[in-house]
Formats: sequence, C-alpha cells, structure tokens
Amino acid sequence: MRKNITLYTIVMIIMLSVTISIFSLYNLRKTGIKSAIHNAQSISEVVKSGLTAHMINGNMQDVDTFINSASNIKNVEQLWLVRSKFVNEQFASSHLKNPPRDDFDKKALATGKMQYKIEEEITSTTVRVTIPYNAVAEKGIDCLKCHQVEQGTTLGAVSIVLDISTIKEIGIESIYVITVLILTTIILFILVSRRLISPYLRLFDKFKININQATHGRFKGIVPPSGLSAEMIHITEDYNNLIQSFKDTAVDIDKKLQGFVGFKASNKNRNPLKDSKEIIDNLSNLYQFKKQIELDNTKEEIYDRLAEVLRNKFNLKNFSFVEIDMKKHKMTTMKQCGESLYCDETLKNNPEVCRAARTKSDVMSVQFHNTCPHFESDKLYYCFNVDITQSLYLIINCVCDTQEELEELKEKTVFIKSYLKESVPSIEVKLLMNALQESAFTDGLTGLYNRKFLEEYTKKMLPQVKRDGTNIALLMLDMDHFKAVNDEYGHDIGDKVLKELARILNETVRESDIIIRYGGEEFMILLMGVNSDEDALSVARKIGDKVRENEIDVYAGNKLKKTVSLGLSMYPEDSTSFETVIKNADIALYEAKNSGRDKVVRFKEEQVSSVDLF
Repeated sequence: MRKNITLYTIVMIIMLSVTISIFSLYNLRKTGIKSAIHNAQSISEVVKSGLTAHMINGNMQDVDTFINSASNIKNVEQLWLVRSKFVNEQFASSHLKNPPRDDFDKKALATGKMQYKIEEEITSTTVRVTIPYNAVAEKGIDCLKCHQVEQGTTLGAVSIVLDISTIKEIGIESIYVITVLILTTIILFILVSRRLISPYLRLFDKFKININQATHGRFKGIVPPSGLSAEMIHITEDYNNLIQSFKDTAVDIDKKLQGFVGFKASNKNRNPLKDSKEIIDNLSNLYQFKKQIELDNTKEEIYDRLAEVLRNKFNLKNFSFVEIDMKKHKMTTMKQCGESLYCDETLKNNPEVCRAARTKSDVMSVQFHNTCPHFESDKLYYCFNVDITQSLYLIINCVCDTQEELEELKEKTVFIKSYLKESVPSIEVKLLMNALQESAFTDGLTGLYNRKFLEEYTKKMLPQVKRDGTNIALLMLDMDHFKAVNDEYGHDIGDKVLKELARILNETVRESDIIIRYGGEEFMILLMGVNSDEDALSVARKIGDKVRENEIDVYAGNKLKKTVSLGLSMYPEDSTSFETVIKNADIALYEAKNSGRDKVVRFKEEQVSSVDLF
C-alpha cells in the first residue's frame, strides 16, 4: 500500500508538472506571437512614416537605403515593400515597382487586412507578417493629395519576417527548470513521506492484515507504530477494544451453539464465525425439515425426504436405509442410493448379526483391521444406528471411495445425526399408525388379515384388476371337524391348530396372494393373477396335502393331524360381482364338506340348485 501511495503521488506530481509546463509553453508561444505581430505593426508604422517623408521631400531614390536600414532592426530577418497596382500605374516612370512576391502578399493587397503566419522548424521559429497601407485622409496625413485613389484603397504593404526563436529557447529553459523542480519535489516528498506519512502507512498495513485475519476467525489487536498523532493512537485503541469485544462475543456464541448441537471442533485454527454460521444454517434447515416430515403421510415419504437431504446437503452418493427388527428377526431395505449395503446377503438371513444394531452404536471403517466382518467389500463405510423402538433399528449404511471422503463424512456426522434424531419421532408415529391400522385389519390369533381388511382392500383391488384384465381365484377353506378339537383338547390346542394352518398357508402361497381369516375355522385365499382354474386347483391341492401331512404336538407326546376342505370360484369368469364369487366359493366349499371332506371342489352352476333345495 505504501509503495502504491508513493507511486501514485509521484505520478500525480509529474502529470501536474507536465500539464503546467505544456500550459506555460503554450502561453509563452502565444504571447511571443502577439509580441511579434505588435513589433511588426510598430516597424510597419516606422516604414510608413519614412516612406511618407521621402515622398514629401522628393527623395524617393533613397527608399531602398531606408528599407535596408529598417531590415537591420533586431530579430528582423527580412523586410520588403510591396506596391499595389494603383501606385504602379500612377508612378509608371518610377523604378520602384515592388510587385508582390507571393500569394501571401497578394492576399494582403486584395483584402486590405493584415496577414500573418508562423513557420516552425526544429531549431528556429519565424513569424511572417504582411501589413497593408490603406489610403486615408486624416489630419497630418492625407494620402489622397498624392495618390489618385479613393479613401480606403490599399496602396501597398510591408512584409516582415521576424525571428522568435528566443521564445523556444525560453521554453526549453522552462522545461529544464520544471524538470529540476519535479525531481526536487519528488525527493522532498519521499523524504517527508518517510518521516511523516510512513507511520500512517504502516498502521494502514496492520489494519489490512488484522481485518483479513479477523474474517478467518483470528482476532488480534494492533500495536500502533511510533510517530502517530494522539488521535490515531486513540482510534487504534478503539479498534483493539472492538476486536476484543467481537472476539469474546463470537467465541461465546460459537461455544453455546456447539453445546446446543453437540458439536466439538477439533481444529485449533478453526473459524468460529464460519462454524457458527454453518450451525445456524443447519438449525434453520433442520427446523424446515422437521416441519415437512410432520406433514408426510408414511414413513417411506420420510425416508425419501431424508435421502434427499443426505444427497443434496451432505453430498453423499452411496447409502442405504435398512430396518432391522430384532423381535421378528427381519431385515427390510427401505431405500438404496448408489452402490452400498455390501452386507445385504448376510443380513437377509441373519439380521441380528448387524454390528450397528447389535451394539446400538455407529460402526465405521478403521485402518489395519475390519470393524464389521460382514461388510464384504474393500471400500470404506460408516453405518449410523438409529433406535426407532426397543426392537426396531434404522441402519444407514454409507459407502465412501476414499479415506478423504470418509473423513469429510465424519466431520458431518453431528449434523447428519441431528436430522436422524428429528426423524425418529415422526417415524415412530407412522409406525404406531401402521400398528393401529394393522390391528384393525388383522386377526389377533393368526396374524392374517380379517374380513374388515377384505372390505377395504376390494375397493382398490377390483378396479385395478379390471384395468389390468387379470383373474382372481378365490379359495374358501374350512378345517374339517374343528369343533371336535376344541371339545376334546380344549381351546388352547384349537388355537394352536389354527396358527399352524395359518403358517402352512403363508408358506404355500405367494407373497402377492392375500390370506384372510374369514371367521372361526374358515379362511379365504385370493390367488392374484392366476392363469386358469387348473393352476388354482393345483395350489389348493398343495395346501390340502401339506395340512394333511402336518403333525401338531398336543401334549404328552401325542400328535394330531387335520384335514381341510376347499371351494374354488373364479373372478370374473364365474361372475363380475365379487360378492357373488365369494358366495359361489362358499357353495363349492359346502359341496366339498358334504361329499366327504378333505377335498377341493370347483364351483359349478348346478351346485346352486342343490344347495337351495337342501
């Protein structure tokens, strides 16, 4: 900065000096030209008076001598006399013709006005002035007495060439003087600036450095250099007090914000201003996130929103959301982005071995040994554990390509966990809502859907089936002689038999099929999208075979075997009314039980009349 100020000042002095020099030279030149013209006019008056005297005295033969003597005047290079045609015609016998030498003379004679021009060369400057003589009739001089012309007629002119090179010499001398003055001024300025301005420039440099450091979180005071005025020292002290106050405030805010979010910075050279701003931004974004997830309908929507935060805010590319239910020994992948979850196959079969869920803590890659033995990849990982309920855990598995990427993720964990922490209550609410909904739509004994679920499900299912043009095979199933089980073994064994039947049905049909406990020992199975009734009959026979082969422990080593009867009806083949299809399957079931039990019967139209007659 000091160099810049000195340089700018020197440049300004030089520019000002050059400007003054140019202006002075211009004025000097202009003044010299005016002076030369004035001198020419004075000389011309002398010549005019001499010519008049010679004419009156009748010694015109001495005019040339007079003109030559006038030419010897200082700074006059040339002087000659020019006569107009009127004078030459009147005095034709005279030897003094003096015609115009050039167009410049002719112009002066023609216009009757003074003409001048400047001729400049490198070493000299001359002014050519041609001054006309006009006929006048005044007291003391009456040209009309001798010349037969009208008043105002141009009788002749005097052309004078004056040397004004001295003006240029004076200008050059001025340039020398100004140059010396400029150099002297610059030297004096440098000497003065070092003594007077230098302390202020050093103070300015310190201000600049300290302000730059303050923007990076390093607050320091300034020691004022010697040579400053009392006012500047007072200003420096005020600045130091301001910086100290700002430092105390910034550090205090930073510590409180860190304590609020549970963040501890490890870098000593950290910037508290930047960190505080980052924390405040995260808190603001976190508040907006919390308000949004409270309005989401399902936990899947919450997971989608959380995934967007990880992707867009924290720049994570590869991560998965996994729910692990320790109670049900079940692992469910809820969300997957990029390449991650290299322990998927292990967790599907044994979800309880997940280290993050088992230890209820985060798990990450460390050098020299594998933290989690079930992560089957050489890539780096970080697994967040989130306790949803006592037995349900949300595991977020993040995969990193480099150690630097993992370190960056570690620095963001506090803020990521803030989002996870805010998500837990909303996820838990959605789980409770699902549990309430499931309790309303499921059978408490077998865990299968109930009749209420069937009523709600068919409202959405049937329009979809009609649009897709698919078939539904409806099986009505009833356990044979179930009342005898309750009578002989008691209701506990009866409940056990129904649970076993539910287990067999779940294992036999597809996940897309729907199993409903219709009432008592009666069950309904919806086989979705079957190709034909033969396929449905095949599934029904398989169910009958598995039930027949299954042995149920009752007590004291006794085994119990049961059989089931099934009735089949097809939608929309048998009827476009789903209620009618249910009724038809029930009629077929009645036919199966009435014809000996332990069999599958396909509904036929003639069965309706036999049931009605019965």
